Order: sequence, then structure tokens, then C-alpha cells
Amino acid sequence: MGQIILGVGDYGASNSPEDEIKTFALGSCVSVIFLDPKSRTVGMAHIALPDSSINSAKAAEKPGYFADSAIPALLKQMGAMGCDKRGKGMIVKLCGGANVMDTNDTFQIGKRNALAIKKLLWSYGMGAIAEDLGGNYSRTVAISVAAGQITLSSPGKPNWQL
Repeated sequence: MGQIILGVGDYGASNSPEDEIKTFALGSCVSVIFLDPKSRTVGMAHIALPDSSINSAKAAEKPGYFADSAIPALLKQMGAMGCDKRGKGMIVKLCGGANVMDTNDTFQIGKRNALAIKKLLWSYGMGAIAEDLGGNYSRTVAISVAAGQITLSSPGKPNWQL
């Protein structure tokens, strides 16, 4: 089994059944997961912030960092693998968006990330069929390409499926 590890601001896709795509410790970051049943391709982005206008140089260097650049970049990568370039027919799931550092809930980065992602998905005619968002704990997310199964884990909690 090959493992594709995504850090903050990374995105990746695979249609190799032996692969697993994984990202660690989503706090306020949100993981957008696309599953294409037709081509059996899975993609994921580890998004840190909602809007690339705050740092266009960073968005050009690492498009997965921002919601508004990550989703088009991931769709483009998956399009090159035989998926619809606008995401038609894809299953969408979201994870993360927690409030782990901002105890006063001042910045609400997790909520803002989730909202920006949902708005962008809607502009593509897409919406999440499942989500595990919010709370005050980090999540590690792993997706089996063969099964399309998403497993989440968090310290002190049993693993769960999305």
C-alpha cells in the first residue's frame, strides 16, 4: 500500500487501489475530500485559510493552503486523472474546522474555513454529503482509495468513519 501524506496546504489525488491518502492533526484547518465513483479516484486538500487575497504569492506557491485556490487546483488534478473538471458526479465530504487554539472564539478560523469551502462548492453545484466539522479537538484523516472509506482519529477517542 502506498501512502500519500498531505501537510498543511497540500492536496493530492490517486486512483491506485493500493493507495491511502492521509493528513494529520486538522485543527482549524479543513480537509475537503472528493470521491469520484466513475473513475474510482480519491482526492483531498488540507486547507488552512479561507481566502487567498491575503497572500497571493503564497496561493501561487501553495494553492492548497486557501479554500478559493485549493478546490480548483484539486479539481484540475483530478480532471487530469479522468474525473469531471467541474466535479460533476463527485461525492464530497468535509472534516476539521475545530476550535483548538482560540479559546475565546475570537477568530473563528475553523468556522470561516468551512463556510468559505461550502460557498465555493456551491458555486460548482457541489455539496458535502457528510461532514465532521467543529468541536475542540484535532482530527487525523485517512482515505483508502480501494474502498473509498474515510477513517478519522483523534487523541483519546476511538477511530470513526465518515
